[in-house]
Amino acid sequence: MESLRELYRIGTGPSSSHTMAPKKAAQLFISKNPNAHTYRVTLYASLAATGKGHLTDVAIMDAMGDKSCEIVFKQRESLPDHPNGMLFEALNDKNEITESWTVYSVGGGTLKGGGISHSTKNIYPMTTMTEILAHLQESGQAFWEYVYQYEDDKIASYLKDVWEAMNGSVERGINSSGILPGGLGVSRKAHSFHRKLHLFGDTISQNGHLASYAYAVAEENACGGIIVTAPTCGASGVLPAVLKYLMKTTECSEQDIINALATAGLIGNLIKENASISGAEVGCQGEIGSACAMAAAAATQLLGGSIRQIEYAAEMGIEHLLGLTCDPVGGLVQIPCIERNAHAAVIAIGCAHFALLSDGVHKISFDEVMYVMMETGQAIPSMYRETSEAGLAEKYRNR
Repeated sequence: MESLRELYRIGTGPSSSHTMAPKKAAQLFISKNPNAHTYRVTLYASLAATGKGHLTDVAIMDAMGDKSCEIVFKQRESLPDHPNGMLFEALNDKNEITESWTVYSVGGGTLKGGGISHSTKNIYPMTTMTEILAHLQESGQAFWEYVYQYEDDKIASYLKDVWEAMNGSVERGINSSGILPGGLGVSRKAHSFHRKLHLFGDTISQNGHLASYAYAVAEENACGGIIVTAPTCGASGVLPAVLKYLMKTTECSEQDIINALATAGLIGNLIKENASISGAEVGCQGEIGSACAMAAAAATQLLGGSIRQIEYAAEMGIEHLLGLTCDPVGGLVQIPCIERNAHAAVIAIGCAHFALLSDGVHKISFDEVMYVMMETGQAIPSMYRETSEAGLAEKYRNR
């Protein structure tokens, strides 16, 4: 598995797979073919189906600058390795192709295929939860200590930057109001939610804090603001909401938060390695489900849980969101995406509480539920995997 730097990416929304990665791919292609007369970019399957709603074309054209570029959408065609496929072509003044490059956006802003060379190597020797738990039981380490063992000595500083970016997106979102771009007429709610919290008792107050924080980040993402992939842009509100809430309500330090980010990142890395964090590949369970698992693990650690309880909380975070479809209305990361961030944050805290009530012993392991998530995701029809062709997207379009 790669460094957590490849999981937590600080960037702009609204989509890590549809904006961050295509923009990066365009920049790479231009750098290798700077003298082309024109360029053509063909987007396939899910990337084409929701590309305009996710601003894929805007991201690519932004990378192209003043260069001439045609963008072709082929949502009915799919490349072999992933639903988010892209074909970049450089053309001369006779409209002849001089260079072509096929590459895939596989989730969380990561590009694969097409000779992509990553700046980071695989640094973690163990790639399953079973292996890691056995190692921790023998060594006496915590999850976050395992992360620090294999990352470089600057990872804590990087995670501090991640937390500052997350916290910043919460604060900006809470203090903003207005209508989200895209034409759905969705108004920002985080500010209103936060202002109403003093009206309610403790139970509703907890959910209200979590919801306002999650909405704040998800709304910032929808507006193209600066957020952190955790593990994706579309699910970027879950982990910051849980961390912000626990920092506010428990006696945890900034270092505790940074250590919790390390543990959450390890969970996300395991999912990315053994299953998928791509909505186009496995549905929203790969995005919101993964984010819920990461946040549940972080919360359990901050609340004093054992490594077994942390693993249990992470497992529950995915298990009870298995089969969640990805059907964004209008191809925008707004309905149902923003609400899902809030609900997943509440679920994550619930998973942590449930795990802490137990001794951490349970029947279905984290590794097993990851396998089932991937299997389930592959069984979900493509129309329910980030294409906006069915489900909520179809009902909204035809009502």
